[in-house]
Amino acid sequence: MAQTAATPLKGPHARQIQNYAGHCLGLKSYFQQPGDGRAHPHISASDMVWAVVMSRILRVTSFLRLEWLVHHPPARAGLGVKAPFGDDALAYCTERMDPETTRVALAVALHQAKRNKAFENSRFIGLALDGTGAGRTYKEPCRLCDPVKDAKGEVHGSLHHFVLISVVGVGLTLPVDVEPYGPGDSEYAAAQRLLRRAIEHLGPRFADYVVGDGAYATAPFLHTTEEVGLPVVARLKENLPLLAAAVRARFDGQPPQAVFQEGDDRVEVWDADDFAPWETLDWPTVRVLRYRQHKRNGTVIQAEWLTNSSIGKLGSLSFYRMAKSRWEIENQGFNDGKNRYGMEHICHHQPNSILIVWLLIALALVIERLYRLRYLHRGDHGVRSAMDLLGYLWLSLASGCPPDTG
Repeated sequence: MAQTAATPLKGPHARQIQNYAGHCLGLKSYFQQPGDGRAHPHISASDMVWAVVMSRILRVTSFLRLEWLVHHPPARAGLGVKAPFGDDALAYCTERMDPETTRVALAVALHQAKRNKAFENSRFIGLALDGTGAGRTYKEPCRLCDPVKDAKGEVHGSLHHFVLISVVGVGLTLPVDVEPYGPGDSEYAAAQRLLRRAIEHLGPRFADYVVGDGAYATAPFLHTTEEVGLPVVARLKENLPLLAAAVRARFDGQPPQAVFQEGDDRVEVWDADDFAPWETLDWPTVRVLRYRQHKRNGTVIQAEWLTNSSIGKLGSLSFYRMAKSRWEIENQGFNDGKNRYGMEHICHHQPNSILIVWLLIALALVIERLYRLRYLHRGDHGVRSAMDLLGYLWLSLASGCPPDTG
């Protein structure tokens, strides 16, 4: 029988996601009180914050487009939003929200996911850090704006930068927190602040390791990971010339110590944990792993990584997998966030509003991925793709009918 406008659509829908976020991820109290800092609010922050989160899952990336959506009564009802509002109300609200409230909510959701055994098939839970630029603008600069200069030193607009920390190595990539940095600050300093705050929110026993690119293979950052109580895995590059030379002298011309089959790839590894630390690093020794990954198409990828975990505590294959998990923050963090969920778009050019929207995008990614890959993936049916879920959600809003919750 053909689907009619009066027939409820079956399948995932926005109200189901709202219920999942509130009850299964423990976010009900957050969406009731999301850190609204307005003195005399006329429009519920609860409605607006939930609408922003849901709009990102729906790939609606501007406040103006969200205003259009919530002014459509059937869509508004389908979203679980009680009253319409405008883009100016969203701007005013996000300017005054407390970022700490949303940061705590992200930690609550991740803790609940761990309790719900979302990571039970993973031996190690990692936290990856990386920085990026987003939100290029030609408007009057704010305090987060970093001028974009050409080769002649002429300014052509501004860019906004932030560091992201994300859960990796567990089969799904889940953002944890965001730390912006502007002129006079740096990715390096922001990453240290971010790591300390994330561990304060998550607790030292939530994760098993920290992973980062070569920019984080410096003594102060490596010491920070020790302060928060987590082993670290970092890329070894030529910014550590003495250690890099010692690794080449040890491993070059030597046969691999082990060979693994990882999926379709053959991986050769060289591994030693007795390299001398550089002058400013307060470690007794440094362990370095070199891997050479042979792909089926003939491509060979070689890289070196360092850690403070000894061979006796961490096997070479586990070390290799931890190192490779660093790329998740690039592929499922920044690439997805920018190309699909609107991290590149500045909805309202004001520093706190920019930060709040980045945090709400992170929360949307956590909710959508846990809902799609852990909640919906029960029984023997396949995993729904993100596009499949997106299609169901838009159909449920367009139907003008209450969704079938049976």
